[in-house]
Amino acid sequence: MSRPVLTCAVCSVFCVFGVRCPAADDDYRDERKEMVEVSVAREGITNRAVLQALLKVPRHEFVPSSLHKEAYIDKALPIGYQQTISPPYIVAYMTQSLDPQPTDRILEIGTGSGYQAAVLGDICKEVYSIEIVPQLGRSAKKRLEKLGYSNVHTKVGDGYEGWAEHAPFDGIIVTCSPESVPQPLVDQLREGGRMIIPLGERYQQVFYLFEKRDGRLVPTKLVPTLFVPMTGASEERRVKQPDGSHPEIVNGSFEADENNDGLADNWHYQRQVERVTEESRDGEFSLKFTNEEPGRPAQMLQGLALDGRHVAFVNLSVDVKIESAIPGPESFEQPALVIHFYDQVRRSLGEGVVGPWLRPGDWERIGRRIPVPPGAREAIVRIGLNGATGSMSIDNVKLSFVPR
Repeated sequence: MSRPVLTCAVCSVFCVFGVRCPAADDDYRDERKEMVEVSVAREGITNRAVLQALLKVPRHEFVPSSLHKEAYIDKALPIGYQQTISPPYIVAYMTQSLDPQPTDRILEIGTGSGYQAAVLGDICKEVYSIEIVPQLGRSAKKRLEKLGYSNVHTKVGDGYEGWAEHAPFDGIIVTCSPESVPQPLVDQLREGGRMIIPLGERYQQVFYLFEKRDGRLVPTKLVPTLFVPMTGASEERRVKQPDGSHPEIVNGSFEADENNDGLADNWHYQRQVERVTEESRDGEFSLKFTNEEPGRPAQMLQGLALDGRHVAFVNLSVDVKIESAIPGPESFEQPALVIHFYDQVRRSLGEGVVGPWLRPGDWERIGRRIPVPPGAREAIVRIGLNGATGSMSIDNVKLSFVPR
């Protein structure tokens, strides 16, 4: 069973969401409260059980000790073996979408650090979690046992085979990204059960929520996302492999919105951005970012393959219209387009910046040629106000390259 909830009366901000802050037994309770308030609840997560679990689970215990100070920042962090722990918002979003209940038995594919399993374990009756990387699976098992999650059961193996002896499951959560839903997971989901899974190409993935009806999965398309490449044969068998020698931006004019949710397809982690038709520069739509709180993200991202052995430079350009812009409290919190470079194990190799843009004015085409580190194997493009306050519109983001 999930552990009892301890409560206190010190956290008035969470009373707004109907959630009390549990008494914390570590030095990071204030950071955890801020994480839930700023990065989770404010961004649309309202499920009380999810908010309560994120207030309780000590995320710093699931990252290397050298990263404890970053554990409660809303970003992915490396945990070794080319894998990361998902940002808190993504964990909250997936959990809320699945809507697990206290009596549920949940299957998780991709244990990783064990953090998602711990969050589920705080809500549900039983959690079964599978990790294909032996070292990660073993360390997660020890960590979860140490922290007292006796209702979370782990094993090392191929998650796409599921865990048949414990089926059927009330819900399945997949934290790695295949091209299609593995059949064993369909078979092991109970009738009426739900599954959330990121599907698609390596750098173009979308969350899908499935419900099993009459033995078949009925899909609901959610939002774009980006998970790290999988480990093992499934990743190698992808029908369409990314080509890092020919990097590209997808849906740079924001015309595609297949599920009509008002957000541009192919861009993930969209914050305080609106897809609009006024004064678009290329096609029917442009995007407008607005932020009134210094330091709060108003931005979006797109991942892409980028091989520095074959690409010497990238040319990045965008149409920009600044209505107002005041930098945030940190030096990097200014309107800009930023490309972040990563090596084959996802270590940061630096970044290139187009901007910042602070002067109000009409539409302007802005671009820059940026050198690519030879060790780069992938990149993330980030664009937006980036913590500045004000309002900014963009359109027609383009990337071209110069071979090495």
